[in-house]
Amino acid sequence: MSNLVQVPYDATVKLMLVSLQRNLLPDAVIRRLTRLLLAGRLRSCFKPTAQQQLQDLLGFVQSLREMPIAVKTEDAKAQHYELPTSFFKLLSSLEDAEEAMLQLYCEKSQLQDGHTVLDVGCGWGSLSIYIAQKYSNCKVTGICNSVTQKAHIEDQYISTFEMEGSYDRIFSIEMFEHMKNYKDLLKKISNWMKTDGFLFVHYFCHKTYAYHFEDVSEEDWITRYFFSGGTMPSANLLLYFQDDVSVVHQWLLNGKHYAQTSEEWLKRMDENITSVKPIMESTYGKDSAVKWTVYWRTFFISVAELFGYNNGEEWMVAHYLFKKK
Repeated sequence: MSNLVQVPYDATVKLMLVSLQRNLLPDAVIRRLTRLLLAGRLRSCFKPTAQQQLQDLLGFVQSLREMPIAVKTEDAKAQHYELPTSFFKLLSSLEDAEEAMLQLYCEKSQLQDGHTVLDVGCGWGSLSIYIAQKYSNCKVTGICNSVTQKAHIEDQYISTFEMEGSYDRIFSIEMFEHMKNYKDLLKKISNWMKTDGFLFVHYFCHKTYAYHFEDVSEEDWITRYFFSGGTMPSANLLLYFQDDVSVVHQWLLNGKHYAQTSEEWLKRMDENITSVKPIMESTYGKDSAVKWTVYWRTFFISVAELFGYNNGEEWMVAHYLFKKK
């Protein structure tokens, strides 16, 4: 983008963000702007030849190998994880859909009753609890400290965590997006796998492009407030990190399922807005409660638009099953 175009563009983005903070932008405008940003992302990632596209990906792979397991964000940018559990309980109305996905994890990982299970970066523990209830003879261990420290745990705790023991099945659900050096991470995890054990990984991704979430301009506000230090993997990215594990199988899931989930969370947030208000005030302070309520609504809209883009065939979910080498 030329400097002549960049100046008014940046000014427009700033104006839109100020309007957003004051709750002056209709949802239709937010959705349109989000789709424009997503189209811009696709243009910036596109390379004119297949060889250039491959070189770009290989360069990204090499850069990850030279980074720490996680980028340690000591600054308090992990706003995504500061809200109490009560906020997310207001939004969680997808019990049947979630249970179906949890069962899918178990089936794809070939989990058997009696296996020892490790849930790495277990979040609220929904998978650990599900396995413990459905497979009563499984011994389940989850690596996590608390909900509100989830970002801190994933970025710092797991990357330095050393543990004795080996497991039949290891699960990692939406943790790799917070990580960088997949070679070192998978080596660490492989040390926890039994000889005949499997690792099941679920991450969101783009079908072709891999990129870092970087806060380099005004329009990168989601990175700034919700995903600092994050990674958008490509669907095939982990195929380049088979130093200590080998891919047994890979699946891709259309992004529309994620989009529908985020739309439902937005709807539930609006339906429970009177309960949401005091949560926002206690978390962010009364002066910032409106701004952060808008930010969370916009986050859900943005996630829905991201995974719904191109009918769910751009950004999606990848599942991997690995065995130990």
